[in-house]
Amino acid sequence: MLTTEQRAALSADIAADPTLSAYPNTSDGAYAIAQAYNADASPDFIVWKTAVPRNEVGKAFVASALAAITAGNNDKLANFAAWNESVDASRADQRAFFDDIFSVAAGASTRAALLVLWKRKATRAEKLFATGTGSDATPATMTFEGSIDYQEVMEARG
Repeated sequence: MLTTEQRAALSADIAADPTLSAYPNTSDGAYAIAQAYNADASPDFIVWKTAVPRNEVGKAFVASALAAITAGNNDKLANFAAWNESVDASRADQRAFFDDIFSVAAGASTRAALLVLWKRKATRAEKLFATGTGSDATPATMTFEGSIDYQEVMEARG
């Protein structure tokens, strides 16, 4: 569900787009607009993932890097895994945690694999409400995640 501020931003964004604002203010028009917002942003807009499942994170580890970490870092990693089902890569502290764990020279390939794993393309709706540049080098942080339905579009259009 969109906040009042998000509904206002969506309304303004629809009004500013001649293609979208040309749709009739009906459920069919709202459905078509919602589909446009639920498609990938164009050009690509990159965001940090907010929930990367623990098993996906583990699959990104390179075995030689895991073998090279210290016993202390192995304990930290085990504790993190025990307390967290997923990694919120939008949090700089969680990304830094894994960079620290795999800071050994052998960890470079794992750090690179995790960096790729932490990011994804945003939808047009997610881009609208995100903060940041959205580049691959500097992904944005989402304040809205998911899809918009036709009812939210109808509410935004009034």
